[in-house]
Amino acid sequence: MALRARSLACWLVGCALLISACSFAQKDDSQAPVKAPLDPSKVLIVYLSRTNNTKAVAGIIHKELGGTLVALELEKPYPSNYQATVQQVVRENEQGYLPPLRTKIANLSQYDVVFVGFPTWGMQLPPPMKSFLKQYDLSGKTLVPFNTNAGYGVGSSLETVKALAPSSTVLEGFTTRGGVERDGVLFVMEGNKEKQVQTEVKAWLNKLNLVGKK
Repeated sequence: MALRARSLACWLVGCALLISACSFAQKDDSQAPVKAPLDPSKVLIVYLSRTNNTKAVAGIIHKELGGTLVALELEKPYPSNYQATVQQVVRENEQGYLPPLRTKIANLSQYDVVFVGFPTWGMQLPPPMKSFLKQYDLSGKTLVPFNTNAGYGVGSSLETVKALAPSSTVLEGFTTRGGVERDGVLFVMEGNKEKQVQTEVKAWLNKLNLVGKK
């Protein structure tokens, strides 16, 4: 009897472990990012670009994946003067102000994967991109950040993206050095630099398994 009881107990434990393992596998599958090849009609690429460097990276992604390309524009654009813009952005960040967007995105629900591109401003996510992430419901979507910066990196931008889209799956971001507007170095995504970034973007998309084999 004792042996039979022990065998029954082992069988029950084994069943419990098997059920747990199956449940864990199902949970992992449900949280996995979408797989390549992506349906271009399900891909949205939203970007903010002041000196066209982030726009150029958005274009490279668009060339690789297709999708809908959308530039974020404000109801009231920032000043053309760099220092004036810097001062305005500092005030907006301090006050938590979200500038109203002129850009409107219809049928956001049709997109499964949303790329969000932005420069680094004051080591933070630019206020217009914060406006976008706050204005639209991105729950259940896969967000893919990409960034250009003046050499100081992304700062707190990626953490802010995750904080403003808590119900989205945020994948590993891409970043590259762009222009340095402060020093009068504006658009740099051309020639050898463009070729370098094209290679880096494709490697990044492959790493995320967002590009199908060709």
